[in-house]
Amino acid sequence: MNLVNKLKEIQKNRSTIWAANFYNLETLKGILQAAALVQEDIIIQLTRGSIEYMGLQPAVAMARAMTKEMGVQAWLHLDHGDSVELVKRCLNAGFDSVMIDASEQPLYENIQITREVVKLASVYNANVEAELGYVAKLGQSTAKTGFTEPEDAKRFVDETGVNALAVAIGSVHGFYKDTPKLDFSRLQAIRKAVDIPLVLHGGSGIPMKQLRRAVENGICKINVATETKNTFMKVIAAQTSQSDEIDLRKVFPPAITAVQDLLAGKIRNFRDEERQNLNKVSSLMNAGTLTIAII
Repeated sequence: MNLVNKLKEIQKNRSTIWAANFYNLETLKGILQAAALVQEDIIIQLTRGSIEYMGLQPAVAMARAMTKEMGVQAWLHLDHGDSVELVKRCLNAGFDSVMIDASEQPLYENIQITREVVKLASVYNANVEAELGYVAKLGQSTAKTGFTEPEDAKRFVDETGVNALAVAIGSVHGFYKDTPKLDFSRLQAIRKAVDIPLVLHGGSGIPMKQLRRAVENGICKINVATETKNTFMKVIAAQTSQSDEIDLRKVFPPAITAVQDLLAGKIRNFRDEERQNLNKVSSLMNAGTLTIAII
C-alpha cells in the first residue's frame, strides 16, 4: 500500500501513524526496532541536513536495507523539503513521500509551489505533504504566532490537491519551555473545512492526552524528531563520560536501545490512552448515558 492510501485508511479509522526522523544508522535502527517491537507501521523521515550529512543514495539504500532486515512496513519521507529541486532528487531516489514546506512564503506562493510539487509527485504515485501556518523551527521565535486559518486551509487544499496538510495549532519544533496547549477548536474547524489527513509537527514533548485528542479531531500523522536526537545524544554523553571505551560498536548500542524504547513507549502509551477512551465509551453506552453528536 502506498502512503497516500495508508493515510486515507488512517483518516477513515480516526487513527494515526508515527513519523520519526533519523540521522545515522544508529537512530534509524532504533526507530525500526521500535516499530518491530510494537508491531506498528511507521514513517521514517529525512531532512535536507540529514541528506547532506549521509548522502542521498546511501541514506535511501540504508533505509531500504534496514527496513527489510527488520521486517517492518515503513515509508521513506522527505521532511521539510525547502525546494522543488530537492523534492525532485528525493522522488528520483525512490522516496515514498515528500513534504514541500513553503509555509513562510505568502499564501499564493505557497499554493503555487505546492501545486507544482503535487503535479510532479503524481508521476511517482508519491504522497505530498505541505504546511500552512507558522510552526516555529529550531532557532526561530516561539513568541511569533501564525496559526492555520480554516478558510485558508480549504483554499489551499482545493487549489493544490495536496494529500496531507501540516497545521499550526500550537506545537513547535524543538523543546517546549512550558507545557504546550494545542488549539483544539481551531483543529476541529480545519477538519470541517478540509477532507484530507492532517499532520502535527513538533510532537516531541506534547502530553499523550493532547495527542489522543488531536487524533480524535483529524491528526493522522505525528512527527517526532527532537526527542529522538536528545535521547540518543544523552546516552552517548553518559557513556563516554563514564568510560574510556573507544569501540563504537560498544558505545552505540545503549543509545540505539534508548531510541527504540522512547518510540516504543510513545506508541504503547498512545495505545493505552486509546484503549481507555474506548472502554469509557463502551461503559457509557452500556449504561445508556452516552449521547453521540455527528459533526
